[in-house]
Amino acid sequence: MKRAFHTALLGMAMLCAPFARAQFNGPADTAADPVNTPHALTTDPAILYPAKHDTVLHGGDQIRLSVYGIPDYNFSGRISQQGFVTVPLIDPVQVDGLTVTEAEALISERLGEAQMFRNAAVQIEVTESLKSQITLIGEARGTVPGLAGSRRLFDVLATVGGLQPTTSHLITIDRPGEAQSINVDLGTDPEHSKYANIPIFPGDTIVTSRIGSYYLVGAWKRQGAFPLQNTAPLTLLQAYTIGDGKFFEAKANELHLIRTRGTTRTLTIVRMDDVLKGRQPDPVLQADDILYLPSSKVLAAIRQGGVNTAIGLALTLYAALRFN
Repeated sequence: MKRAFHTALLGMAMLCAPFARAQFNGPADTAADPVNTPHALTTDPAILYPAKHDTVLHGGDQIRLSVYGIPDYNFSGRISQQGFVTVPLIDPVQVDGLTVTEAEALISERLGEAQMFRNAAVQIEVTESLKSQITLIGEARGTVPGLAGSRRLFDVLATVGGLQPTTSHLITIDRPGEAQSINVDLGTDPEHSKYANIPIFPGDTIVTSRIGSYYLVGAWKRQGAFPLQNTAPLTLLQAYTIGDGKFFEAKANELHLIRTRGTTRTLTIVRMDDVLKGRQPDPVLQADDILYLPSSKVLAAIRQGGVNTAIGLALTLYAALRFN
């Protein structure tokens, strides 16, 4: 009888196996795709801390102009809306759309053509900019108008109220003239964060995103959506404790980690028992991750109906096998 009971349980498990596999009808398994792809943070000091940022001039900008070595020649004025600047001793010069360096070279050339100064070392300083503002989009939104020179990232974020608890600490900066976006991780350690307080220049766009949530579905004791926080990375084992562990019918070695990148979903099978025992790395969760924990229908029936239900099912199957 005991042997027949075990045989019946095995037969039921085999019958239920195809249905358990069909519970997830999503993207194919991509074994070559790692669970965690590191963010491409910008590390080049020449990009993060440029020695000089060449500001682009616009109509309405207030500038201060001087010639090195000639203290009597200096000028403060505003570029007209048509893009011209009126400089002493020469005709108005079109500078709209030029960088400061290009405008300095052009005015020096015009001063030489007018036989005022030869090879004049013209210096231009932007004291007020009306069009070259800093724009913040995403979770932190706003603009910083009339920025002269540069400010630090933390100062700019503070002008719009700083970051919210649900705002990601990974900041993206789109800068005119840079082919690639600048990615900076503010981190959670003040000693580390100070290195992320990079200069921000007129025309920069700062993009902040929501850190998001992750989802526990399946044979977890506690299911639902749980917010990620910026205080520290959240790993699978930490999510395991948040979900109050798993039911005993859970197939711990078939955990489905479903990750969304843009419009593409990937599926990775994680052997949870190996993670718990330290034989595999503990994956770090990302926003919108889904942790689906499949379960055995037989074991689930035992938990829901008790031992009597399991024995009844086993005896029914045993009788069917014996008399057919």
